[in-house]
Amino acid sequence: MIKQETLAFLTEIVENNNREWFALNKDRYETAKADVLAFIDELIPVLSKIDPETQTEAKKCLMRIYRDIRFSKNKAPYKNNYGISFSIKGNKGPEYYLHLQPGKSFFAGGYWMPEAADLKNIREEIDYNTSEFLEIIQAKSFASLFKLSTEDSLKKAPKGYDPAHPQIELLKLKSYIATIPISDEELFKPTIVNHLKKAFEGVYPFVQFLKRAVVQ
Repeated sequence: MIKQETLAFLTEIVENNNREWFALNKDRYETAKADVLAFIDELIPVLSKIDPETQTEAKKCLMRIYRDIRFSKNKAPYKNNYGISFSIKGNKGPEYYLHLQPGKSFFAGGYWMPEAADLKNIREEIDYNTSEFLEIIQAKSFASLFKLSTEDSLKKAPKGYDPAHPQIELLKLKSYIATIPISDEELFKPTIVNHLKKAFEGVYPFVQFLKRAVVQ
């Protein structure tokens, strides 16, 4: 579970996103970071039993809190969240992701903004094995927890596909991401590990389908 002080620190970053404040509160940052790493260490054995090919080092899972502001209009130097990527070893595509942010935490599995070649392969896999894909996303273990994101989607049918295709809305997607929101209160409870275990189990077939599509 996550300590309330860890999310409180992220809330304060929003209000004090500058290097001077951060330097004065560096000890609090290190304490919060240690809390998140301890939480990742709790989750790794659980996830590894479900998907043995995932990253197993907590430090490699936790993304940096420092923002890359070189090409951004937003010059705030720090993120207001902790991003945790449970990547699949030897594969830069599909992954599991945990986002910790006050009031906006979520868990996700899938492939965000795949490159053109991978996106083409995913669409072809869905087209060729439609019944299998539908069985995965309609399964109770998936559908009772996850929502398939439709934020990144084409307005028209992708090239080579009939607009009347029965699953054209799935084929229009530019990202294949399944998400589940997590409340702050859930993060503070010991039961969060078991809750995420069920989420890992529910999204595992979805991630494996995508992995199979892009690993040729």
